[in-house]
Amino acid sequence: MQCEFPTVNLDPDQIRELFQNVKTIAILGLSPNPEKDSHHVAKYLQEKGYTIYPVYPKEETILGQPVFRSLVDIPHKVDMVNVFRKPEALPAIVDAVLKRGDVQYLWTQLGIVHNEAAKRAQDQGVKVVQSYCAMVEHRKLFG
Repeated sequence: MQCEFPTVNLDPDQIRELFQNVKTIAILGLSPNPEKDSHHVAKYLQEKGYTIYPVYPKEETILGQPVFRSLVDIPHKVDMVNVFRKPEALPAIVDAVLKRGDVQYLWTQLGIVHNEAAKRAQDQGVKVVQSYCAMVEHRKLFG
């Protein structure tokens, strides 16, 4: 897949509302390595009061939380899915989001865009943010 420009995205007011409504965030691709962006962003969100659910193929705990192998394995309500995976993974991630039925928001980090998958999620009522850093946007809005 070639690089895409995001055509499906929320506006800044909707992003503010997202952060005010979200309590739980599944973080797909959350690395146990504290040097990785996914770890840094997850730690920031956790410190801001959000409950995080790490999704990663290995490890038992990351940032003090039990690690799940897939989004559908999380037995708790998930308000938002934050994706640190390659764009090619997004169609399957959207399948999992829609299968769960409780995810209100799908967020992909910088450089992660898949407009077709994002549109499919949006058409099913999931609000989508593509190619933004959740930590940077939260800081811009809330300091």
